[in-house]
Amino acid sequence: MTTSKFYLPDVGEGLTEAEIVAWKVKVGDTVEINQILVEIETAKSLVELPSPFAGQVTELLVEEGVTAEVGMPIIIISTVGHAQLSSPTATMAQAAMANEVYFTSDSDVDGSQDAGADEGSGSVLVGYGVGGHAPTRRRRGGAPSAAAAPAAPTADEGPSFEESEGTHGSDESMATAVAAPASPKAQPARRPQSASAVGGPVFAKPPIRKLAKDLDVDLSQVQATGASGEVTRDDVIRQASQASVFRNIQTPAWSQEREERIPVKGVRKAIAKAMVHSAFSAPHVSVFVDVDATRTMEFVKRLKASPDFAGIKVSPLLILAKAIIWAVRRNPSVNSTWTDKEIIIHHYVNLGVAAATPRGLIVPNVKESQEMSLIELAQALEQLTLNARDGKTSQADMLNGTITITNIGVFGMDTGTPILNPGEVGILALGTIKQRPWVVDGEVRVRYVTTLGASFDHRVVDGDVASRFLADVAAIVEEPALLLD
Repeated sequence: MTTSKFYLPDVGEGLTEAEIVAWKVKVGDTVEINQILVEIETAKSLVELPSPFAGQVTELLVEEGVTAEVGMPIIIISTVGHAQLSSPTATMAQAAMANEVYFTSDSDVDGSQDAGADEGSGSVLVGYGVGGHAPTRRRRGGAPSAAAAPAAPTADEGPSFEESEGTHGSDESMATAVAAPASPKAQPARRPQSASAVGGPVFAKPPIRKLAKDLDVDLSQVQATGASGEVTRDDVIRQASQASVFRNIQTPAWSQEREERIPVKGVRKAIAKAMVHSAFSAPHVSVFVDVDATRTMEFVKRLKASPDFAGIKVSPLLILAKAIIWAVRRNPSVNSTWTDKEIIIHHYVNLGVAAATPRGLIVPNVKESQEMSLIELAQALEQLTLNARDGKTSQADMLNGTITITNIGVFGMDTGTPILNPGEVGILALGTIKQRPWVVDGEVRVRYVTTLGASFDHRVVDGDVASRFLADVAAIVEEPALLLD
């Protein structure tokens, strides 16, 4: 008898455990390669694990609700008479787990993992790819290419995070590659169309399906604008925005249950631990300032129209990020770490951006942001938020931050008193930017105004330094041309 054990992988680059939330299969079920086996929750996100085996489930080794350690076997699958991953793919899958054992096979014959499997069978574990050519997907409503093999559909949803702002859609992270047509000029222009309009299946990568589920969007009603007829992130966000007006005016009925009890675990447990540690170990002090952001809004408008920024997400947050980096250079002590023995002043900026996701708050950071041009910083911020939304933020991305920015303005908030990210001594909150009456040269005019709020660790940052730092940031928001100095 040939059996294969599936070991809990390290899906978060450094995470040591995960909770088994829900099994998607039961003993006796026949499973295929890439079929979702189990849903797990880590300290970062909810993740679905696909099967690297085809076979029959013989035993579930960990019950739902139990926390398992990375490397622990969680399921056994009998693979007799079933194809398994080809050797190159299996090798890549194991390498991707950073030397962790992801799956093994036990055979009473010779221990061979791929007995009877075709070397070129094309079996692909979602998320790992293959060592050979990338398969292509047939265009919707068109004939399949004679030189391209259709990719296996990936209907199961993958982990995803949603940020507070819409972002420019990107299909670079698709598990199954979509090949570009050989000759763009030979392809007729394709109109966006919904799946219901053509009566066919919906093509969308797993993170997009998860995003649609989180936003309560019916993918069959979404107009697909992807190059190969797939639904993109922007398509889902656009559909959600159109429906949000109607959803927001609806008030749900009171629940029939008098109380609801939510277990403290996963991301929420990690957030709680970090915030309590920060609030009770660092004496916070907060300062605020109202700022005329009219010229920042004009600058953002010009950048959006610039060919150099074509396809790059540009927002006031980009200008504020650049302002923080500039102000840190003038006030380096706000970019420090406190220890019981010394204060470590960092002469580099790993700029953290607080991202609100359905799973909770995470703070990934842009490494060495002080070395980046405005375009490079815009691209880095966009990639950071895309990774957070798709649940691809690595543990390394959230380590060694030096100062943080949080954009509460996207929720319509004027300001707040943010809590420091542990290990840092400064955090700045950007409030909503809206038109208000503002005195200019003795006259009341309508200007775009925002409120900046910042919190500091008073053990490191004195009141005068905190005030100078915030004043420097405000100066850039009021006049972005100062960045040219």
